[in-house]
Amino acid sequence: MMKSLILCLSLAILAILAMTGRLSADEGYQQARRLKEAGDILPLQTLLHTIQSQHPGRVLEVEFERKGERYVYEIEILDKQGAVWEFKIDASSGEIVERELED
Repeated sequence: MMKSLILCLSLAILAILAMTGRLSADEGYQQARRLKEAGDILPLQTLLHTIQSQHPGRVLEVEFERKGERYVYEIEILDKQGAVWEFKIDASSGEIVERELED
């Protein structure tokens, strides 16, 4: 009986966390869309094309967030050698502000 209760509570907590994470992703998408339509940031496709022309590979993950006064896309790319690179790109200018090889 106690194991069933713990399992149910654990599943409920996981469901809440999953929904919260999903809402955050949706909110980030909506915010990026509004900023792009207002001309405040560049389209993601433009930035992806630019980064992949300089650093070819498969895009694994894209995140959008605000860092201080700037909006930043964090893009993870798997290169041909199997290394994963994380790029932080200023969403307004397209400038690569940080490049890091993931461990």
